[in-house]
Amino acid sequence: MEKIMNDIMHEVEQADTIIIHRHVRPDPDAYGSQLGLKYYLKIKYPDKNIYAVGNNEPSLDFIGTFDEISDDVYEDALVIVCDTANAPRVDDQRYHTGTKVLKIDHHPAVDQYGDINYVNTEASSTSEIIYDFITHFNDERIIDESVARVLYLGIVGDTGRFLFNNTTQHTMEVAGKLIAFPFDHNAELNKMSEKDPKLLPFQGYILQNFELDDEGYCQVKITRDILEKYQIQPNEASQFVNTIADIQGLKIWMFGVDEGEEIRCRIRSKGTMIINDVANDFGGGGHPNASGVSVYSWEEFDRLADALRQKL
Repeated sequence: MEKIMNDIMHEVEQADTIIIHRHVRPDPDAYGSQLGLKYYLKIKYPDKNIYAVGNNEPSLDFIGTFDEISDDVYEDALVIVCDTANAPRVDDQRYHTGTKVLKIDHHPAVDQYGDINYVNTEASSTSEIIYDFITHFNDERIIDESVARVLYLGIVGDTGRFLFNNTTQHTMEVAGKLIAFPFDHNAELNKMSEKDPKLLPFQGYILQNFELDDEGYCQVKITRDILEKYQIQPNEASQFVNTIADIQGLKIWMFGVDEGEEIRCRIRSKGTMIINDVANDFGGGGHPNASGVSVYSWEEFDRLADALRQKL
């Protein structure tokens, strides 16, 4: 792993232009790792042109903003993709038009699309990896609160505020070092959990319409008519995937949202109940306890649900 880190830094040192990508439907770790890497490299190499690109997610606008660049910027550029397991999920498919692609990720390595691939599935998040990358080069002394803030939010997001079982002793040690920087982490966490008041009736709908069976499987179906009734967008609906997470006896749950061309299914589980193998079987993927799948009918959704029930 240390050699790969050195190889990545060698490529960074050789490049005048660096463009950093992440996955579609970004979460706090996608934002945190991408922006944290950008801010760090900008401090270390102030004369380089460094960009972070991708479509913004309105609910995460408080974390940071992204650059809009033209196609010609990719000429002779080094591209780094953070927190993205497979190539089709890279936000902005121009990523492959650079001179070289580097992948930094913590998801299971199902698609090694980079010229150099750094994948550490033991890390809680890609944001944690970026911090380890910084410390590997003894650069924690040069980073500031702009770097610490976004990496901290990325770690918090992917560990569910340190409740998920991907939280390790090292994760807590990294988080402790990051919150020592002068940013108001309590205020930032409040921003992460805040929701528009107009969304709360929709939360009430979920709490009244989840389907739970005796074996510990639960599902929520959000159809187009429900989105229209509550006047919310699919990306807003997805924020409520863990609304039912505290149900007693819950082991596996699936949250399906009709996004028009596809039904996006977010799958979660507790403890040792692994679900990413089922996700892979249906063309999706992710972590052992947090995965995603796109299906194209509610009948296919039901088949996916049957496969998840078999795990129980």
